Order: sequence, then C-alpha cells, then structure tokens
Amino acid sequence: MTSEEPVARFGAVVGELHRLLRRKVVVRANRDSLPEAQVELLHLVRAEPGISGKEVARRLGTAPNTVSTLVRELTDVGLLARDRDPDDRRVARLTLTDAARTRMDDYAAHRSALLTEALATLDPPAREAILAAAPHLDALLAALRARP
Repeated sequence: MTSEEPVARFGAVVGELHRLLRRKVVVRANRDSLPEAQVELLHLVRAEPGISGKEVARRLGTAPNTVSTLVRELTDVGLLARDRDPDDRRVARLTLTDAARTRMDDYAAHRSALLTEALATLDPPAREAILAAAPHLDALLAALRARP
C-alpha cells in the first residue's frame, strides 16, 4: 500500500458520504434538491449576510456572471434577497430570506436525524472515533480554505 492510497480512499469516502447524505436527506425532507452551486451560495450568504455578489464570486472561485445567474435563480424562488448597498448603489448585498433559513434549518434537522440513526448502528468505539474526528476535519477544512 502506498502512502497515497489512504489519502485517496479518504477523499473518495468523504465525497461519497457527502453525495449519499445529500440524496437521502432530500428524499427524507420530501423536497426537490437545489443544485450544489446554489447550496454553496446559500451557505456562504448564511455565514456572511450582506456579502456582495463580487465577493461571492471571489470566494467560490467562479465567474461573476455565474454568480449573477445563481442569485437571480435563488431570488426568483424566494430564497435570497438582493438589496442595494446604501453607500454604493452599484453593489448588491445578499441576505437569506426567511424561507431559505427555514429550508436550511429543516435540511440540517433531517441530516442530523439521519446521521444519528446511522451512527447508532455502529459499535461504540467506531461511533466515538467518527465523532471525535470532527474537530480534525474542521482543521482540514480550514487548511483547504486557506490554500489559493
């Protein structure tokens, strides 16, 4: 086994866990899923209410016209509010609507319940090891975010 194999396996498992969890939570919540790009934008706006579209594009590493399209789509379905910056009317500030907050809270509750049920099927040491890894995964996430 090469030193890269565990890393590759870890990456594959994390990716599949994300995809499977997302699909199962959408089914459990009995609602249509949003495209991943829209979900990323909503999470960023939730973390930084009032963020500009330009900053969203920079943070997500995507083109400004792509962000404009995502913002328009999310605004059209009532999940995002776009308001002009009072100091610079050329800048749009983005915030979540109540509908978006409710949807995201509902999704989080279903995800938590699904994970709790799945973790309960594991033996206690495995469950504890997975839960104990969360701070380390947060650190890994921060390290990845810090990379250009």
